[in-house]
Amino acid sequence: MSESNRRYRMPPEWAPHQGTWLSWPHNVETWPGCLQEAEAALEQAVVALAPGEIVHVNVLDGAHEATLRGRFAASVAPEQIRFHRIVTDDAWCRDHGAIFVYDEADALTALDFRFNAWGEKYLPYDADAAAARQMAAALGVRRVAIGRVLEGGSVEVNGAGCVLTTEQCLLNPNRNPQLARADVEAMLAQYLGTPQVVWLGDGIVGDDTDGHIDDLTRFVDAATVVTVVEPNRADPNHAPLAENLERLRGVRLQDGRALTIIELPMPELVHGIRGRLPASYANFYVGNGVVILPVFAAPQDAQAIDLLANCFPTRRVVPIDARALVVGLGTFHCLTQQIPVARRTTH
Repeated sequence: MSESNRRYRMPPEWAPHQGTWLSWPHNVETWPGCLQEAEAALEQAVVALAPGEIVHVNVLDGAHEATLRGRFAASVAPEQIRFHRIVTDDAWCRDHGAIFVYDEADALTALDFRFNAWGEKYLPYDADAAAARQMAAALGVRRVAIGRVLEGGSVEVNGAGCVLTTEQCLLNPNRNPQLARADVEAMLAQYLGTPQVVWLGDGIVGDDTDGHIDDLTRFVDAATVVTVVEPNRADPNHAPLAENLERLRGVRLQDGRALTIIELPMPELVHGIRGRLPASYANFYVGNGVVILPVFAAPQDAQAIDLLANCFPTRRVVPIDARALVVGLGTFHCLTQQIPVARRTTH
């Protein structure tokens, strides 16, 4: 079968994982003056995830690996953390890493889309662009190289044929200018197993990814989403988030059901040296036993914790202060990539 005829399926994030993959933060330009604090926040996430799944960590070299082994020696069982000497330019594994899916024979497969640093915004990105290939090799799964740009943070699947994304990102000429909307939809259908594409509009202020969906709207089951809203009409996030909410209200899934929509608050403004930062409770990560939730020492933290706990009653919500992480313009979902359980090892 030619590659153009192959079809793949991306399971939802809450489906069982064999592991979580991340690239350890190291770029001082991304976290000026707060890299250590950003590392400490991610350390808390690793400690929370490791009892339920293996955590894979990309490191720069042997010295970097030795430092991190020492860091986790007392908090994570050694069999629950694996280090890979895969050099990266930055830490955003959701976007530069492989996207793991199943092929038609249920074999775990690594999709290697082209990475162009969110429309050539940050140079260099050669190491990031090479990471997915090395991740596939390290895991021992088949790699599918795809000559089109797609970041993992730009898509959100329900595991039942639907994907959420935004026009601001996937129709942006800095990604795939040669592709029309129908071409993008065909690409998503082929590689993610999602014949239904739900298009939202714009993302939040401060998001340098051009509106990634993982700061906006997330599936929490096959027919339920949480979506961020901003009630303050004077806030520049109010109008785009209200429009996204209206679009969601008009969605009918393939079986005819309307989406169940849970409104998730936005935290109060978080500022940094880059101006307003893209702080969002929607950037949570769903592990096997926990939900890692970014919090911002904001009045809205408690409401977000309660909402996510109700959405994932069998998992423990772990709120972690993400004020240092978001200086880098992302938090826990941006930093992680799930590895689904292997159903078959042959391909």
